[in-house]
Amino acid sequence: MPRSVPLRRLLVALLLSCSVLVSTTACGGDDDNSGTSSSASPTGTSSAQAQKFAKTRFVANAGLAAGASYQWIIKPYRAGKFKKGADGRTFALVKAGLAGGFAYNRLKAATVNAKGDPLLAKAVAPLTAGIESLKSMATKLRKGEAGAGDVGAFESVINSIKDAGKSAGAEVKDKVPSTSQLGG
Repeated sequence: MPRSVPLRRLLVALLLSCSVLVSTTACGGDDDNSGTSSSASPTGTSSAQAQKFAKTRFVANAGLAAGASYQWIIKPYRAGKFKKGADGRTFALVKAGLAGGFAYNRLKAATVNAKGDPLLAKAVAPLTAGIESLKSMATKLRKGEAGAGDVGAFESVINSIKDAGKSAGAEVKDKVPSTSQLGG
């Protein structure tokens, strides 16, 4: 009887190691497929699928930009958090600077996504200059140099992007990113 337990453990260990070996071999590795094609190679997407994904990615990126702008730039500005002597001013300015950089990045990604859909591309094309004007805004916000016109510019660009998306059948809704998403 005492020998059956170690034999059982040995058998289980052997089966597990074989299954790991088989699964790693089946997943492929660093083998060179020079000239050969595998049956599991990915296929291209149709233009209809590419357009659908372009709209989806546009909505996601524009929604994150809109949410970040509203949550950490527009709302604190209206509440007076950016004024000298306001409680939590420094923290609000740092978050606004991060949100400004994040929103600019997501808006640039949204314009790239919009190029995948002809109707969306036409609607967003006139807004690229407005998005480019936001490039230095993050630094202004972080340093506390942003005024009502700067915050208004952010709000105007976000609203224009939302309107362009809506006119092209890709309605953008605010999606507030987490604080960790702003930082990296």
